[in-house]
Amino acid sequence: MDTVLVTGATGTVGSALIPALQARGSTVRAMTRGRPLDGVETVVADLRDPASIAVALKGVDAVFLNSPSAPDAAELQIQFANLARDAGVGRLVLLSQYAARADSPVRFLRWHAEVEAHVEKLGLDHTVLRPNLYLQALLNFSATIAQGFLAAPIGDAPVSAIDTRDISAAAAAVLTTTGHSGRTYTLTGPRAVTHAQIAEALSSATGREIVFRDAPADQFAAALTGLLPSWQISGLVEDYAHYSRGEAAEVHDSVADLTGRPARDLTDFAHDYAAAFAAF
Repeated sequence: MDTVLVTGATGTVGSALIPALQARGSTVRAMTRGRPLDGVETVVADLRDPASIAVALKGVDAVFLNSPSAPDAAELQIQFANLARDAGVGRLVLLSQYAARADSPVRFLRWHAEVEAHVEKLGLDHTVLRPNLYLQALLNFSATIAQGFLAAPIGDAPVSAIDTRDISAAAAAVLTTTGHSGRTYTLTGPRAVTHAQIAEALSSATGREIVFRDAPADQFAAALTGLLPSWQISGLVEDYAHYSRGEAAEVHDSVADLTGRPARDLTDFAHDYAAAFAAF
């Protein structure tokens, strides 16, 4: 039975990946920065501490590599990948981002592309997952949704946003089955949706009127000032410019191909998370 190390184990994707792997019979080791998790072996390690990572990698057969957003995230992931190679890890699954490329005007996409290129050169059995916009990211807008509106600088551009539970299910499949070495999978929802459609779905699920407001980029950035560091705000503005240009609307079947079932629809997400939105 393979042992899989899950980095970012307390995050949205990692926390759903652990039970998905366990359901497939894998032994899971969760990597956290301090909080032990119930029902799974937990190792405390930090991406900025190579010695702690080396300990976390001992006896591991496969790794799911994800990391918190940081200005040096690419550097930290590259360092981790090097340590995984040195530890003799047999398989690495890298969580990247939809449309990652070295010449992208979006810094996050450039950073992901840099990591992808480095992992490609390491000679590891590896697979890249490129999910689109997370539907669960809507939870970050709960404060304004509670006031009856969802605002973002995206206009009526559709995005094939994905439920993070489907990202986790796809990652579990790749980590536990063969035939994925060297492959890159773009992960999306079953259709591209506008933010107006998102607001409509949330309205239906919560029983409250929620409308979409197209916000100028500078107002969007101003609303986030003090909540996020400036580099992250700038990166999110670039992300939304990418979405608004219609560059994230393609729909891919990778979730269904990997898991054997269709990706969750926006309406499924809105129904399942209605209580979370209503709680604010």
